[in-house]
Amino acid sequence: MDKPAITGTELAHAWAIELPKHMPNSDHAKVWPDESDDQTLRVHMTNAGRSSYTFDFKCTYVDSREVKVDLVDVERDQVHIEEHSDIVQELIQNDVRHIHECAQALRDITHGG
Repeated sequence: MDKPAITGTELAHAWAIELPKHMPNSDHAKVWPDESDDQTLRVHMTNAGRSSYTFDFKCTYVDSREVKVDLVDVERDQVHIEEHSDIVQELIQNDVRHIHECAQALRDITHGG
């Protein structure tokens, strides 16, 4: 498998800089390396303008250019909620799209040029 050229803290730092460029200005993201897998990042996204929804994602590089995105948790006003409503599904789809856009934007550093 073609692993990213950078991993862990370096990768999380690059994502923390790049990801907000792909999100609405009112939204926020926090990115950190997964403690058990240097090919995986944890992403916490806050949809500030939309009733305080927060989403936690696990993003694992399947190769140096593409990530697999798994939803870990959804909260509204700091309370866990089910993710099945239409509005929540739409927000999840938007956030996943932003994550994939970020992965594509960083492919030059993860693919090693």
